[in-house]
Amino acid sequence: MQSHALPPDTPFAAGHPRFAATAADDALAAWQAAYASRGPACAADVGGEFAVALALPGGASYLAVDRFAVHSLCYAVHDGRLHYATRADELARRLGLRELDTQAIYDYLFHHCIPSPRTIYAGIHRLPPAHYALFENGRLTVAPYWAARFDEQPAPSFDALRDEFRDILRSAVKERLGADGKTACFLSGGTDSSTVCGLLREATGQAPASYSIGFEAEGYDEMAYARIAAKAFGADHHEYYVTPADLVKAIPDVAAHYDQPFGNSSAVPAFYCARKAHDDGYTRMLAGDGGDELFGGNVRYAKERVFHVYTQLPSPLREGLLNPLFMNPLTGRIPLLKKGTSYITQARVPMPDRMQSYNLLDRLGLQEVLTPTFLATVDAGAPREHQRATWATTPHEASLLNRMLAFDWRYTLAENDLPKVVGTTALAGVDVSFPLLDTRLLDFSLKLPTSYKLKGLKLRWFFKEALRGFLPDEILTKKKHGFGLPFGPWAVKDAALNALAAESLRGIAARGIVRKDFVESLLTQRLREHAGYYGEMVWILMMLEQWLRRHAPDWRLGS
Repeated sequence: MQSHALPPDTPFAAGHPRFAATAADDALAAWQAAYASRGPACAADVGGEFAVALALPGGASYLAVDRFAVHSLCYAVHDGRLHYATRADELARRLGLRELDTQAIYDYLFHHCIPSPRTIYAGIHRLPPAHYALFENGRLTVAPYWAARFDEQPAPSFDALRDEFRDILRSAVKERLGADGKTACFLSGGTDSSTVCGLLREATGQAPASYSIGFEAEGYDEMAYARIAAKAFGADHHEYYVTPADLVKAIPDVAAHYDQPFGNSSAVPAFYCARKAHDDGYTRMLAGDGGDELFGGNVRYAKERVFHVYTQLPSPLREGLLNPLFMNPLTGRIPLLKKGTSYITQARVPMPDRMQSYNLLDRLGLQEVLTPTFLATVDAGAPREHQRATWATTPHEASLLNRMLAFDWRYTLAENDLPKVVGTTALAGVDVSFPLLDTRLLDFSLKLPTSYKLKGLKLRWFFKEALRGFLPDEILTKKKHGFGLPFGPWAVKDAALNALAAESLRGIAARGIVRKDFVESLLTQRLREHAGYYGEMVWILMMLEQWLRRHAPDWRLGS
């Protein structure tokens, strides 16, 4: 989502690439040399966060983005040429390709973002992470230049791995300091952001500037842990408590800033955090994203391991005993056995579909939420097919956990969490970098045994043990909560926020996407019954409408 003011289709090298064999004083020249040596696969030899566009002899063009697509590139073949830009909306305006893709809108409602290579604009695509595009002799090739290959060490030395891990972390943070000395960090109080804060202290020898966001809402605030980390590392700590009034003020601008609809509700708090740092004179922030996805820190990894037990049982035991016992109408009504029925029901769903068991669209019902006219224009199965295709590219010989990690590098990081941080920091006027996604750290994670990431049901075991004595014990032992924005409860109680949500949802219904009766039941009944659960759907629809108002105000289904 980072944007660069460049003339149309100008060769450029963005980000912070790290070249193994070439000095990167002139990044564009280094890229040209790399391509001359290795051709389209050259990006596999380059570390760091980057996007590059090269002009090649004979009118050919080469594009590539880093392994997590921290830097974005959109492209379209138009009038026999390859055109590109860092933003989809910029490219759409330049080429006059303003038609919106209804399938992309459906994908957004399913994923809460629009996964690459599709964008909201028909005919314009986004380069997926770890991919290149080569346009040569009128032909476009888009392909991966890198894919995960897990090579678990069979008899590792914990001490050696710990020391290597810490050395990589130190280098990753040190190399990401801004040249002007104005580097701060996000600090949520979690393991990742606390690690970055402490390493920033080591790298500079000074009190790190840390920024945290809180919420005056029960069950949503983790500021106490941020304060623990700040105190441990002697941080110059800054706190800001977001209010419903802040949301009302920022939602239209945050929604419009993205080049296509984006529904991660943490974007608004992240914006306020980055803006506070900007107002204090900082030009770069270090974010802690990535530790969970490299080292096994998400709760669903432990949950899926439990489900995996069922799939590994002998078929006669499953089909001859467990399924008849639990998968029948009678058992489903017996309280003591209902959990077993629920467990087997979910465990029988193959991966990766099982990870979408709680998808809002499915739970609410497509026919209940979306208009028949809109549904007639889309393939409701396409989002799952997209995920199945991605799952199929994860190494089949790898453990279930490692396959899930590789899957999450695409959907959780590249398509969701990273665009959230990159987009909102850009809106605040601050550069951002991700030390925990350093290429050397990614490569290091590939050799860790699965048991070092998930030991039994203990999440990110190695990461925590390797940093024991560095991180405060309270941070290491805190439970994984994943608190988000308390939008739903606030939307019920705050009149101005409720009004913004209501008129936004009625606006999206008027465009012919969502059923009007569903919107009214959502606003007047369901949101009040379960604000946290239904608030997520309200947010997704509201951000879609707010984006459309700025980028396609006259768009209606069929227009």
